Amino acid sequence: MGKKQAGTGPFLRRPDNSAFKQQRLPAWSPSLTAQTVLPSFYILSLVCLLLGIWLLITVENTHQLKVDYTNGSCAQCFEMRKNASNAKTNCKCSVPFFIEKKILGDVFIYYGLVNFHQNLRRYMDSRDDAQMVGRKTNLKSSYCTPFDYDANRVPIAPCGAVANSMFNDSFILYYKNNGSTVQVPLFRKGIAWYTDKNVKFRNPPTNETFTLQQAFEGTTLPFFWQRPVYELDTTDPNNNGFINDDLIVWMREAAFPNFKKLYGVLNRAQWPFTDGLPAGNYNIAINYNFPVGPFRGQKEVVISTVTWFGGQNHFLPIAYLVTSGLILVAAIGLTTVYVKVGKKGKNLEE
Repeated sequence: MGKKQAGTGPFLRRPDNSAFKQQRLPAWSPSLTAQTVLPSFYILSLVCLLLGIWLLITVENTHQLKVDYTNGSCAQCFEMRKNASNAKTNCKCSVPFFIEKKILGDVFIYYGLVNFHQNLRRYMDSRDDAQMVGRKTNLKSSYCTPFDYDANRVPIAPCGAVANSMFNDSFILYYKNNGSTVQVPLFRKGIAWYTDKNVKFRNPPTNETFTLQQAFEGTTLPFFWQRPVYELDTTDPNNNGFINDDLIVWMREAAFPNFKKLYGVLNRAQWPFTDGLPAGNYNIAINYNFPVGPFRGQKEVVISTVTWFGGQNHFLPIAYLVTSGLILVAAIGLTTVYVKVGKKGKNLEE
C-alpha cells in the first residue's frame, strides 16, 4: 500500500496548525464563588438605591399642577360635545385655580388626556406619511380608511384616525394681579421636535402665486375639526398646513392611555412673569371642542417645570428603588444559604 500524499484526500480539510484554528488561544474564565458573587449583589443593590434616591429628589424638585376641566365649570360644554351633531358649534368656558407658591424658572403648559388609547395598532396605522410630507399626488390616500373621504367622497387632508381625533381645545391663561387681569404670554411655536418639523412633515409645494389654500383645493377637513388644515393658526400663516406645531405634536402617538402633550411655554420677557409664574389666582379661558364622553375620559391643563430628568415622573425612581430592594433580598437569601450550608456543601446532611 502506498502512503497517502499530503494535501490530498482528507488532508485537504485539516485546519492549519495554528493557535487560533486549533483553539489553543489563552482564555480567562471567571471563578464564581460566594466571596466574589455576594459582594457584587450588595454593591449593585447600593448603586440602585443611590440612583433611586437621587432621581426621586430630582423629581420632587419639579413643580406640577393639574387643573381638570372635563366637567364642573365646563359641564354645559361637556354635555354639548356628547352629541356629534354639535361638533362644529363653538362652546367656551372658564376654570379658576390658585397657585400657592411661586413657580420659578421655565414653565411648560401641557394638555392632558386620561383613558385615551393612542397606542392601538389600527389607530396608529391610520395615517399616510406620504401625504404628510406634502406630496400632492398622495392627498388622496388608501391608508386611512374609513377616514380617507367624507360623505360626499371628497378626500380628507390630513386623513386617518390619528389626525381626525386631533386635540383641538385652546386655552388662554389669565393672572389676577391687584385687581387687574393680565394675560399669561405663551410661546406657541417651537414646541415640536426639530426632525418632525423639518423632515417628517412638509406642506405641498407653493410659491408666490400658488397659495397654501390652493394647494389643498379638492380636499376637506376632518369631521371634528373647526378649521381646515391651511387655517389651523390664524395668527401666523407660516404655522399652517402639515407643519403646524399642534398637529405635529399630536401626531406623535403616546405610549400610555394617560398622557400629556406640550401646548406652550411661558414667555418670561413680560412682567410679572420674568421669574416664572407668581403665586395667586388664575383663570383659564377654554374653547371647549374635544369630546371625551364617548371613551369616558378626562381632560386637564398641566402646569409644570422640568429638570434635566424631564417633568414630574416617579416611574424610574420607583423602579430603581424596587430593583434595589429585590437585589438586596436575593443577596440576603444567598448569604443565609451560604452560611447555613457552608463552603463546598460541608454542612449538607448525608
